[in-house]
Amino acid sequence: MGIFAVDDLGGLDVAWRVRHELRQFADPQLRKPLVADRLVEMKRLGQKTGKGWYRYEPGDRRPIPDPEVIDIIEQTATAAGIARGPTSEQEILERCLYAMINEAAKALEAGIASRAADIDVIYLTGYGFPAYRGGPMFYADMVGLSRVYERVAEFHRDYGKRWTPAPLLERLAREGSTFREYDRRRA
Repeated sequence: MGIFAVDDLGGLDVAWRVRHELRQFADPQLRKPLVADRLVEMKRLGQKTGKGWYRYEPGDRRPIPDPEVIDIIEQTATAAGIARGPTSEQEILERCLYAMINEAAKALEAGIASRAADIDVIYLTGYGFPAYRGGPMFYADMVGLSRVYERVAEFHRDYGKRWTPAPLLERLAREGSTFREYDRRRA
């Protein structure tokens, strides 16, 4: 299940309430979830209303792509002055995985997770990360932390504060190290 289907399952209004109560986007430097907010304003709250990111037939929880949402995305982007252009599959993959890896590196440094391998186990067994990839941290080691860090730093320049590189990721990349070596040193 993808993030939009999960949003529809939980209710877009629930996520909206959490964002507002926690003031998650109070910082003007952060990009805001404009489309998600617009869908809530339109009472497209997900499965419970039959429309959210997807459409749903009565009594059926299978998401049906909705061209109206594509129009809403395009209108919202235009109104906000967000230039939309072709994005490669590689960039989509990097934005998704490298954000996950960067946040995991912050969790390691904060002591929220003890080892990178623990993060991999959680993603492999709890979130369905492809086993042949070994988990996000293992994947990062295979790609090379310098490459991951370089792209995260580019996304930070292009997209702002939310992409601030994790200090641990930066340090390991500069050392030419890996998350596996980080785990070994901590054992």
